[in-house]
Amino acid sequence: MTAFTVRLPDETAEKLDKLAEKMARSRSDVAARAIEDFVAREAWQFAEIEAGLAEADRGEFATSAEIEAIVGKYVNPPRRS
Repeated sequence: MTAFTVRLPDETAEKLDKLAEKMARSRSDVAARAIEDFVAREAWQFAEIEAGLAEADRGEFATSAEIEAIVGKYVNPPRRS
């Protein structure tokens, strides 16, 4: 396991300490979990972006009809009187 120092604003460190206390865990445990979650989320997001770029490079785009179908799920058509 690697140890290193992270500089935080005092307010953030205080919030971290309060959260760690409520969780009955150490500041280090809570900070490590937060960093692990952040790294996993960012890695997932970059992988998805890279996959999308690879699809675009291959010319794999949605058709106009596919886009209209998706947008139609979320946009209500105007009401007619």
